Amino acid sequence: MADHYLLPDGNVQIAFSGGRTSAYMLHQILEANGDLPDRVEVTFQNTGREMPQTLDFVAEVAQRWGVMVTWLEYRVEAPFFEIVGRQGASMNGEPFEALIRKRKFLPNQQSRFCTTELKVRTAKRYLRNLGWDYWTNCVGIRADEAHRSTNPPKDRWTVWRPLVAAGVSKRDVAAFWRRQPFDLDLPNVGGNCWLGNCDGCFLKSEANVAAFTRDHRARAAWWEEMEALASSLTSGTAARFSKRYSRKELREFMERQGDWALSTEGVLCQKDDGECTG
Repeated sequence: MADHYLLPDGNVQIAFSGGRTSAYMLHQILEANGDLPDRVEVTFQNTGREMPQTLDFVAEVAQRWGVMVTWLEYRVEAPFFEIVGRQGASMNGEPFEALIRKRKFLPNQQSRFCTTELKVRTAKRYLRNLGWDYWTNCVGIRADEAHRSTNPPKDRWTVWRPLVAAGVSKRDVAAFWRRQPFDLDLPNVGGNCWLGNCDGCFLKSEANVAAFTRDHRARAAWWEEMEALASSLTSGTAARFSKRYSRKELREFMERQGDWALSTEGVLCQKDDGECTG
């Protein structure tokens, strides 16, 4: 299985999202290759809406495994990225808010420009700034979610998915972390770290966003504030993260209904990676 993790030729970007799966992938690559050569960059793009535990985990992975992780954040002015670190990392959504103010409307499931700008293009600008023309982008997609990623058309990189080739499932990842002396300090529910990545992301299930709104009110308030900001810049659904509800409406609903809404089937959409269609 180690052969699946041998580095391909040329420049390689290892995309570390800050979650357990991508950290597992990084570990396997380190085991198979030893110290990474200069032609390899491990990047973490911080949106400012990751949980503090995620930021601590990224820093601990780098320290424990002796690997250089380049922390990047989006900026509105050239070169449109900044190299930061754990101490200088944004924690209140500053890069995300700056992007919203620039675009003057909110991202949503149909227009996911937050991922494109805050993560994909931020890394691309950094790598181009290094002088890279073409590279391999290594992503932590498992075999049980292989449908999630394909090679981008007409761009400067090709996608490498070693976990897919190795047949790795979420059970394998969970088993690995049970054997480790440290872990990401966020709950793992059936292999799903529902607080991972952006804390209140609109791609998470309605039930997960509702639970987040109930359990993390101070953090959930930022998403409501961004809808209020967008309402001053635009109108209609362009000022909402979801076409089904505003974050204020969801908060008020949870204040009225509480645990009943989360424990009663059919009240909230349970579907992950997108909104309900019916």
